[in-house]
Amino acid sequence: MKKFLGICASVGLVAASVQASEQDTVNRSAQILREFRSMPERQIPRSVLRDARGLAIIRVVKVGFVFSGKGGDGVGIARTGKGWSGPSFVGTGGAGWGLQAGAQVSDFVFVLNNADGVRAFSRDGNVTLGADVSAAAGPVGRDIQAGVTPRAAIYTYSLSKGLFAGASLEGAVIATEKGRNASYYGRPVSARAILTGKVPPPPGSAALRRAAGP
Repeated sequence: MKKFLGICASVGLVAASVQASEQDTVNRSAQILREFRSMPERQIPRSVLRDARGLAIIRVVKVGFVFSGKGGDGVGIARTGKGWSGPSFVGTGGAGWGLQAGAQVSDFVFVLNNADGVRAFSRDGNVTLGADVSAAAGPVGRDIQAGVTPRAAIYTYSLSKGLFAGASLEGAVIATEKGRNASYYGRPVSARAILTGKVPPPPGSAALRRAAGP
């Protein structure tokens, strides 16, 4: 019974994540980014963040009880000639089968290292990491240089149960959430228009853009 109740609570956690308002998602993403930046010693290298062309922040909730499922949402932002863009909403999900039970919440930060990485998140559709765009677990350490691992368009990092690391997410599918973009900006707008700065960042995204750094 306790296990069953735990699974029910986990399903509720997934539902709450999916139902979060756009502003709640933006605020949560800003907090996640601040946490990743403040990790002692084993943090995203400053050189990686300084050279980033864009960032994406996603929280994923995974639950399982024989069947397993996961769902997540977040935002992507990119550097423009006027600073960081407004947020473009993204999501991910999946299902599986296996002898597993329980729930896990993981936060991910994707560092978009070049124009290819930004273009991948500028699609108004799906992008598969490792297939449509190169991705690799990012290097960690306060002063380490980005070149210690093979260069990829996207570096991926995870924080789960207090453990931070570069995360290999090859095969993960990320989708632009066009409906949430339209809701947040008050009209239909493309991910490309948002991430290139053609759409002014809403005032509610100020904390997120500050968290992204200079």
